[in-house]
Amino acid sequence: MVRKTVVRKNRYLDSVFLMRVARRIAAEPGIADASALMATGANLKVLRGMGYDADGRDVALAGAGPNDLVVALEGEAAAVDAIAAGLETWLTGGAEAAGGAGGAGPEPRSIAEAVAHRPDASVAVISVPGAHAAREARAALRSGLHVFLFSSQVPVEDELRLKVEARDLGLIVMGPDCGTAFLGGAGIGFANAVRRGPIGIVGSTGTGMQEVTCLVHQAGSGVSNGIGTGSRDLSDAIGGISTMMGVDALEADPSTEVIVVLSKPPGTSTAARLLERLERCGKPVVLCLLGSRPGSLDGVTRTAAALGKAGVAKMRMAATLDEAAGLALSAVGVPEPATLRRDGSALRALAMAQIQEMRPEQRHVRGLFAGGTLCYQAQAIFREAGLIVRSNSPLPGMPSLPDPWRSREDAFVDLGAEAFVEGRPHPMIDASLRSRRLVEEGEDPSVALVLLDFILGAMSSRDPAGDLLAALGSAQDAVRRRGGRLCVVASVCGTEGDAQGLESQRKVLEDAGVLLFPSHAQAAAFCATAARLLADRKEAR
Repeated sequence: MVRKTVVRKNRYLDSVFLMRVARRIAAEPGIADASALMATGANLKVLRGMGYDADGRDVALAGAGPNDLVVALEGEAAAVDAIAAGLETWLTGGAEAAGGAGGAGPEPRSIAEAVAHRPDASVAVISVPGAHAAREARAALRSGLHVFLFSSQVPVEDELRLKVEARDLGLIVMGPDCGTAFLGGAGIGFANAVRRGPIGIVGSTGTGMQEVTCLVHQAGSGVSNGIGTGSRDLSDAIGGISTMMGVDALEADPSTEVIVVLSKPPGTSTAARLLERLERCGKPVVLCLLGSRPGSLDGVTRTAAALGKAGVAKMRMAATLDEAAGLALSAVGVPEPATLRRDGSALRALAMAQIQEMRPEQRHVRGLFAGGTLCYQAQAIFREAGLIVRSNSPLPGMPSLPDPWRSREDAFVDLGAEAFVEGRPHPMIDASLRSRRLVEEGEDPSVALVLLDFILGAMSSRDPAGDLLAALGSAQDAVRRRGGRLCVVASVCGTEGDAQGLESQRKVLEDAGVLLFPSHAQAAAFCATAARLLADRKEAR
């Protein structure tokens, strides 16, 4: 194996496009790994941490700066040299093969040029390095465009200034770090093929919005609009500006009959303002604050029962994403599917059957998540069950995982966290890192269960299930050789309209021996049930 870097001076390409380029290159025969990124200081540090320029002799890499593009390749020498020699095919003429538009002629190089090219546009999608994102977003706002800000690492001060300016202009900033939106029937970012319908969503959680919209679609209903806000919007530093504007927009939208608000726990003062706004809403509201402790919203002691007693009959609170979907469906007259109802007795019986085949030393649960929201929800379900689980993105009250690159005890890892995606494709696009971690979990004699999520959609890998098949087989074989059994548990977030095909993805996983559930909350609840039984078994010995 050899490593090689190629630098293109003064060459900028969109980060989403670069993620796709890297994923396609990594899939080429003889290529073990590939990264395509702008040569920011943070990205260069990541590359050196991965072993590139270990001896400090790479002159081109040493001279690369934030305006330069770097493609880093690892693999067999002939394959690496071939990709490097034909790199322009991937970056220009091969854009279509890499997931871009290809052959569409010169692309606009500024917001002003884009607006001139498409004067009918109403939304700007911005995916540039965080240091430059505020400038581009401000240009879009001043051109009369709403902003979908995919970029991360935008300073909170810039976010606040952008959102205040947008509010003054009657526009919404979705983001920073906004992964998903559904606007006027079009999905943006990591979005699934869902039908239009009466349920509107405002969410700071990208994969959370995907999970709810897919469950709604699978039940026969649909989504009017889904407005992403960015993960920090409901913090006290921002004050929920985009969330409030999203609620205003959906309340005024005649096609929306019920509004779902999805978030992690908000800041204390922002929670009070949010509840006050939702109580005034003229439409039914479902509020899902993942990880909020029963009886409080981070210090704001308002429960669903208290709201009901106060006469606020139009607001319902959900503890999980599938519960939020079920309540929204009920609000528009669609019966909640039986598959979304959690049966504790059935989960316990299934868990007991699974652990009977495990060796005594098998006692831990490991979660490897592509969706950060689903990692957070799984922790909340474990906490509800009285269980402790470590994570690199810990829920309040849960311990932090000391080294995110190495699991220990019961651990849930968000592989979409910054430590894993700087300079690399997101795990929903490229499964190589998750595959390696899955093999490592199989080599650990203490592991009993592995919890996974599979997320379909426009920007995701074309075969998320197939991408993990080899690693699944390796992990299961390693446990079998020790005389045990590895229980792999998962759910698939998607619809039959997604390019990957919901049923075909499910079948691939079932054929591989994966235990599938209709929602990720149910998959996590099963793992919590099994973890409790394993703990009891250990204590009994």
